Amino acid sequence: MHTLNIGILAHVDAGKTSLTERLLFDHGAIDRLGSVDAGDTRTDDGAIERQRGITIRSAVAAFTAHGTQINLIDTPGHSDFIAEVERALQVLDGAVLLLSAVEGVQAQTRVLLRTLRRLRMPTLVFVNKVDRPGARADALLADIRRRLTPHLAPLTGVTGIGTPEARVHRRPLDATSAEALAEVDPGILAALVDGPPPDRAALEAALAACTADGSFHPVYFGSALGGQGVAELVEGIVRTVPAGIVRTVPAPGPPEPSGRHRAPRGTVFAVRPGPGGQRTAYLRLYDGEVTEHQRLTFLRRGADGRTTEVTGRVGRLAVIGRPGPLTGGNIAALTGVPGLRVGDRLGEPTGRAPQFAPPTLQTVVRARRPEQAAPLRSALLALADQDPLLHARPAAAGATSLLLYGEVQLEVLAATLVQDFGIDAEFEPGRVRLLERPAGTGEAWEEMPWLDRTRYWATVGLRVEPGPVGSGGVFAYETELGALPRAFHQAIEETVHATMLSGPHGWEVTDYRVTLTRSGFSSPVSTAADFRGLTPVVLRRALERAGTRVYEPYHSFEAEVPPDALAPVTSLLASLGAEFKETTGGTASWVIAGELPARQVRRAGLGLPGLTRGEGVWWSRPSGDRPAR
Repeated sequence: MHTLNIGILAHVDAGKTSLTERLLFDHGAIDRLGSVDAGDTRTDDGAIERQRGITIRSAVAAFTAHGTQINLIDTPGHSDFIAEVERALQVLDGAVLLLSAVEGVQAQTRVLLRTLRRLRMPTLVFVNKVDRPGARADALLADIRRRLTPHLAPLTGVTGIGTPEARVHRRPLDATSAEALAEVDPGILAALVDGPPPDRAALEAALAACTADGSFHPVYFGSALGGQGVAELVEGIVRTVPAGIVRTVPAPGPPEPSGRHRAPRGTVFAVRPGPGGQRTAYLRLYDGEVTEHQRLTFLRRGADGRTTEVTGRVGRLAVIGRPGPLTGGNIAALTGVPGLRVGDRLGEPTGRAPQFAPPTLQTVVRARRPEQAAPLRSALLALADQDPLLHARPAAAGATSLLLYGEVQLEVLAATLVQDFGIDAEFEPGRVRLLERPAGTGEAWEEMPWLDRTRYWATVGLRVEPGPVGSGGVFAYETELGALPRAFHQAIEETVHATMLSGPHGWEVTDYRVTLTRSGFSSPVSTAADFRGLTPVVLRRALERAGTRVYEPYHSFEAEVPPDALAPVTSLLASLGAEFKETTGGTASWVIAGELPARQVRRAGLGLPGLTRGEGVWWSRPSGDRPAR
């Protein structure tokens, strides 16, 4: 039996968790349907997820259909958790993009399909809630073609749409479907132009091939709550999604010598905390085999390109949906390897690790009760260690500085601190995080105290220069390795990175290269503390000579507005500093695309409804940074 790892993605409240419950129930994996309203669903098992009725972390559940095990990965729908979605996408074989037949194409839907098409992910579209008042079929298909993608074909239809009597029926590929396929399949195009017209078998083969490479999307109608159309969706998944796609690690290497097993290769895509601080890591294995009590070494690549090792022995190994060892193509929850984080890889990470847009909202957290200051900092650092995209570091007066994606994520974090750690914390209003980068090259040094220039028994010389964008911080040596004891080298390097957390303008410095140009010590007088004390003095002087430039984050945006609102919306965006890239549309609506400073995104989103009578649609996402104005 082969395995498919399928993600369910959608705008918030489109019915992802309800569809997961229906799939598991219809195929015998659970004996009763859970309800989001009742808080008893299988995948939203966290207390906060149940209370708020939203998915916060990706979860995995399995069922079997048509001789195939399907692992379902239920992902968050709220835009504040888009990073969680993108991490899960790296381990999927295919995806189901969920739309509501009532609300139609929403802002997050468009963001998700862009991401899926960029990854060339096999994606099926499921139009949910066909039994709800206000549901649409043909009009919604037209919206999908116009606002999402024209490369689709409906494989089911629905009668009685918008009523409790809505029923789903199969829909054969027709001339319209052939024309849509011809846009992505040269063989179908040639058959339509030169003849003879493609028959049903040729169309179905082209549909499967183009779905598999992510260029075309079958559409299914149905209802997760009522169960209509779900069987047809499952059949389509099995028929069109190929198994064993590797997206984040290179293809398997040469065969191992006879009598040896291939080394295991996989990716950790989710980590969940457990009792007593124990973590459960979800590992997607691409190749090889993992068993209980096996000793594993995971590799972690930092932003500066350095690779560190995380080693441990597997304790409990629970393979999703089946007993026995973890084999290629499957997912398991494992415990026993301390310190695992999302993105850690089993096997040499020679491929390029996925890059995620960094969080841009910065806040400071304090405990309301002074005696909880230390436990608060420990809790936040522990949560940040589980999630590499949640950044926490100590701040002044016992506070902790945090980087987040949005206000909803902040609310969830506050609730987590109360429920999981018993800590009542207060958060300062969030502000957009800026960054500094070296503007040039600067150098400084200090000699040992017999020259009467410093009180430290150490010699340190440092050169600061710009690094490539996205490189983070890199520390290098121009001095001879071994000229200093290892502890002194480590003290200098660690202090360099810690000092760069606050540059001349008060913001974190990034994309730098710091080189140790001079070093010296006096045995047995010199200690590591001398180097930790002297390094910031030398580094700040070198950084001042190099100079830094402040950068602010930007968002790419799209605003879809009625024609009569085009002028006022454009005027609002221009006043907020937007740079326009494209404006397209016609009689129905206009789409304005461009980039905007992240600090102005909230004002733009709040101003849009009033200028468009509530008809405008806004979406944005981080798109890098630019020099601050």
